[in-house]
Amino acid sequence: MDQDAKKRLAAAAAIAEIEVGMSLGVGTGSTVNFFIDALAEKAGHLTTVVSSSEASTERLQNLGIEVSDLASAGDLDLYVDGADEATKHLHLIKGGGGALTREKIIAGASRRFICIIDDTKLVGILGKFPLPVEVIPMARSFVARQLVKAGGQPIWRENFLTDNGNHILDVHNLKIPSPLEVENSLNQIPGVVTIGLFAQRSADVLLVSTDDGVKEMR
Repeated sequence: MDQDAKKRLAAAAAIAEIEVGMSLGVGTGSTVNFFIDALAEKAGHLTTVVSSSEASTERLQNLGIEVSDLASAGDLDLYVDGADEATKHLHLIKGGGGALTREKIIAGASRRFICIIDDTKLVGILGKFPLPVEVIPMARSFVARQLVKAGGQPIWRENFLTDNGNHILDVHNLKIPSPLEVENSLNQIPGVVTIGLFAQRSADVLLVSTDDGVKEMR
């Protein structure tokens, strides 16, 4: 089964979790795009849809799905998003697409967080995928120096601005044996908006598509 077919399978499994009357948060990325495309037929069941990026908002609106802002929506019943890496403990690295801050906010505001991935994203220890760190532009060099002290190799994602107008440092070769500790410590660096480690607010359910179907991890 090719990767797109696996992504479509994971997306379909998440669609099956939608119930009438739910408020829904929608993430960002290639797997989520399959989820959005399948969401059109279920959109009438939902009270509210909130999106984590301009790209997802545009895709939703092109399908005729109305998108609300989180400030007026309040807490959400369900958040569906992908990940760049995930472990069996449901800790994630996200932000390859640059939407990590809004994703983290919506995940925090949601009662349930379902993460959809294909089995290539499931890892033993996080960190092979470079860890995205969103930074205030004036702090970029300062934060980069602190990330070097923490054992990583930060590379500025040039010619890229987040939807919030900030920069991203992608931190390579950072070992993350204890995601909670790393998340707590890196978030303390002045100038860091947030980092792409989702350990404080990990996924509640991981839907992993494989050649043999979708496996659910809780």
